Amino acid sequence: MGDFFGALAKAYHDGGPGMHFILIALGFTLAVLIDRVIVLYFRANIDKEAFLKGLKPLIYSGDLDRAIAYCAQQKKTPLVSVIKAGLINVPKGEEDVQAAMDEATLRESPRIERRTGYLAMLGNVATLLGLLGTILGLIHAFGAVANANPADKASILASSISEAMNCTAFGLFTGIIALVMYSVLQGRTQTMVDDISESSVSVLNLVVSNRDKMKMPATVPAAE
Repeated sequence: MGDFFGALAKAYHDGGPGMHFILIALGFTLAVLIDRVIVLYFRANIDKEAFLKGLKPLIYSGDLDRAIAYCAQQKKTPLVSVIKAGLINVPKGEEDVQAAMDEATLRESPRIERRTGYLAMLGNVATLLGLLGTILGLIHAFGAVANANPADKASILASSISEAMNCTAFGLFTGIIALVMYSVLQGRTQTMVDDISESSVSVLNLVVSNRDKMKMPATVPAAE
C-alpha cells in the first residue's frame, strides 16, 4: 500500500506545476459532488409512491384539513412543498391551486438543480488543464534536450515526455469523474423534476374530481 501511494506521490511531483491546478479542480469536483449527493439522495428525496398512497385516500374522502396536515408531517422536500402549496389553495379554486403549484415548483426546482452543472464545467477544465500541463512539459523537455549530449538526447526526451504525460493522466482522471457523475446526477435531477410535475397533475386532477366532497377549512393556512 505504501508503494502505491509512493508511486502516486512521485507521479504527482513529476507532473509539474499543472498538477496543482488539476488538484484544485478535483477538490471543487468532490465538494460539489458530495453536496449534490446529500441533497438529491437524502434531503430532497422522498418515496413518491408511498407519499401519494397516503395522500390520495384523504383527498378521496374530501378531508382537506387532514390532507394538509399529512403533508406537514412529511419530510420537507420539494415534492411535498409543491403538493402542500396546492392543497392549501383548494378553497380558492382550481386556477389558484394550479398557480400555487406552479409557483412552488419554480421556487423548489433550483434547490434540486443548483450546482450540478458545475461538474460538467470542472470536468472540461480539468481535462484542458491536463493537456496544457503536458504541452508545457513537452516544451520544457524539447528545450532541455536542445543542448544535451546527442547520445543522451533520446533517453532525456523519453523520460521528460513520460513525466509530462502524468499531467494528462491526472487531468483525464479528474475529468472522467466529473463528467460521469454529472450525467448520473443530472439524470437524478430530471427524475425528481418529472416526479414533481407528474404528482402535481395527479393531485390537481384528484382535487378537481373530488371537489364536491371537500370539507373546506374555516381558515386557509398560509403557505410555507
